[in-house]
Amino acid sequence: MSKTRLLTAAALGLGLMALPTIGDAQTFQGGQPITWGADRVEYVGSTLNLIGRAELIQGDNRLRADRIAGLDQTGDSRVEATGNVYLVTPQQTIRGDHAVFTTSNDTVILTGDVILTQGENVVTGARLVYNTRTEAAQMEGGSGRRVQGVFHPQTRGN
Repeated sequence: MSKTRLLTAAALGLGLMALPTIGDAQTFQGGQPITWGADRVEYVGSTLNLIGRAELIQGDNRLRADRIAGLDQTGDSRVEATGNVYLVTPQQTIRGDHAVFTTSNDTVILTGDVILTQGENVVTGARLVYNTRTEAAQMEGGSGRRVQGVFHPQTRGN
C-alpha cells in the first residue's frame, strides 16, 4: 500500500471513529450502535464528556483516551480526545497525545507524538491532518523533526 493510501486510510479511520455521526450520509461505522465507557461521565445540555479511561466502540473500531469531550447529537460540534489517544481499527492503530474532529469543516487533527501503524508499516510525525470530505491527508514532522516511516512492500504472485 502506498504511503498516501496508508495515511488516507488511517486518517479516515480516525475521522470515522471520532464522532458518532459525520454528516447525514457518513456514520461512525455503518449506523451500528456506539458503546461508551469511562471512570466518570459529565452530561451538560446535549454534550457528553467521558473522563478517565474514556472509550468509544462501534463495530470493530475503538477510540481510547484519558478524556473524550464534546460528543453532541444536535449538530455541528468539536470532539476532543486528550491524553494517551489511541484509535484502533481492524487495519490500523494510530497513537497521539491529542485529537480534534470538527464537523463544520470535516477536519480531524491528531497531534503530539503521532504513530500510525498498519501491519508492519509505520509512519511517525508530530501532526496528522485529514479532511473527511475531500480525503486530503497531511503528516508533518514539527519542530525540526521529520516525518519518518518504514514500509514493507507486499510481494505479488504466489
